[in-house]
Order: sequence, then C-alpha cells, then structure tokens
Amino acid sequence: MHGAPTPTELSTSASPLPRSMRLLERGWLSANNIVFLDDDHNASVVDTGYVLHAAQTVALVRHALDGRQLARIVNTHLHSDHCGGNAALQATYGGAAHCAVTVPAGELQAVNSWDEDALSFRSTGQQAAGFSAAAGMAAGDLLQLGGMSWRVHAAPGHDPHALMLFQPEVRLLISGDALWQHGFGVVFPEMVGEGGFAATRRTLDAIAALAPAAVIPGHGAAFTDVTAALERARSRLGVFEANPERHARHGLRVLLKFQLLQQPEGVACDDLRVWFGDAELVARTACHFWPTLTLDALFSETLDALLLAGAASRRDHLVCNAGPA
Repeated sequence: MHGAPTPTELSTSASPLPRSMRLLERGWLSANNIVFLDDDHNASVVDTGYVLHAAQTVALVRHALDGRQLARIVNTHLHSDHCGGNAALQATYGGAAHCAVTVPAGELQAVNSWDEDALSFRSTGQQAAGFSAAAGMAAGDLLQLGGMSWRVHAAPGHDPHALMLFQPEVRLLISGDALWQHGFGVVFPEMVGEGGFAATRRTLDAIAALAPAAVIPGHGAAFTDVTAALERARSRLGVFEANPERHARHGLRVLLKFQLLQQPEGVACDDLRVWFGDAELVARTACHFWPTLTLDALFSETLDALLLAGAASRRDHLVCNAGPA
C-alpha cells in the first residue's frame, strides 16, 4: 500500500484521457476520484474517497469542476474508501435535490435506510457518513458521463455488488477495486468462507473480453499495460485459491494497515489491539480459519507480519504506518 495521498489531475501520454475527464489520483486510504464535465453547467464524479479526507475531496473536486455544479455522484461500490466523501459533497452542492447519488442497485435500500451492518462499515470497523441515494445502477445499464455513454458491468469478487464502467469508443475502463496495476482488492467474502474467488476470476475474464486500452483503477495510477496487469492478477488469485488461509491473513493485514493509514502520527498499540478485537469481520475470519486461536494472539501475528514486511513500525507504545504492505 502507498502512504499519504498525493492527489493530482493527470492524463497519461500513452493513452490521453478524454478532455471531459479529470482523474484525481489519491492514495490507499481514499480511492481515486474521476470527475466528468458533463456540459457547461453540470458535472459528475465517480467515487469520493474516505470520510477522513472529505474536506480535501471537496476542495479537489471543486477545483476540477471549474465552476460547474456537481449534479451527480456515482459509486463503483460502497466500501468506505470509495463513498466516504458522498455526504460532504452532497451537502456542499445543494443536498440530495441538486446532487444525486447513484449506487449499485443491490445496495440502494441499505443506503437509504442507512444500514451500516448491510453496508459492511460496522463489520470492518471503518467510518462512514450517511447520505441518500437517488438511483441504483446494474449491469447492462448505460450512464451518460462527460458527454459519453458508459456501459455498466458487474465486477463481483472484492465486493458482491461491485460494478465497473466501460466506454467502448475510447476503450477506457473504470475498474474500481476489481483490477489494479498490481493486483486487486481483498476478496472479502472469502475471509468468512462465503466464496468469492470464482467470481473474481470471472470478473478478470470479463475485463479481458472487454480488451480495454487503458484502465483507471480505484487506487494507483491509470495504466495501459492491461494484459500484464491481468496476468499478475490471475497469478495472485491462483496463489490465494490454492491457499485460502494465506488470503485471509493478507486480508487481516490490509484491515490493520487501513487503521494505520488513518492516523499518520501513529496509533497506540493497545488501542489498535482493542479495535482488532472489536471488528466483527476479524472475529468471523478467526472463527472460520483459526477457531482455537485467540484474537489477541491473532492480532500479535498480524502486527508482527506488518512489521516484518516494513509496512509498519514501532515507536515506543505507538504503531506507525510505514512503506508498502
């Protein structure tokens, strides 16, 4: 994982982004934001980062809008690092009546009843601010963004409800966490034995069939070496399929790393231990894979793995974020 976010507007020279698009590359705590200039007056944004960066997200999006009204927010999926800025942006741009949110259709009801259990925020021990959604989208739908038609495609695996957006004329894919340049998001259903590897493989196959010329991932820079990225992703998936326990340990390290990313000054080790013991997803993962191991012992193993990898460091009683995970 990367460290602090370094938001930028960019257009890769190998595959320039359409003029109506602005990519705000963030970090690993906040997902990338893609701003679309829909016309002279209105604009849309896909994904909005984490709630702790909401003020920064508002400032970045406002700059990219160049005076336009933000009329729509679209979320590829509803993990907290992709929708954490929804509430702040919606409030800034006139509320739900003037800034409509579109979410995966399977989660529309959970959003509008603000069910944090169904939306996974409570189980992962992450934060979110409530917002309202105007519409759901599903595979096969067409969205008009930046003066172009984008086809919605299912992207289950990392999240059962996840979606991707594909523009066939310029062959550009907004992949969310289904494909990064060097991997993909944790397959969370597999951490509790519900299955997700097969869906992940189908999603990678679907991306290959689309043959995008370039991909804008949920995290990291846009890239054009899509074939190589798919090869790396399939290889990684094969390792996890062969050893689901290894994937579960990876998922726990990612959850712990996410907590460190939220507090650059460091987290008291005892506080980190309490969070780990209280997170429902951690407990369910432990029960599925290591029923005789205490959560305290599992925490020590997980933290030691981050320290050994150089992804965390110790300073007195504090655990601090460091290097890639």
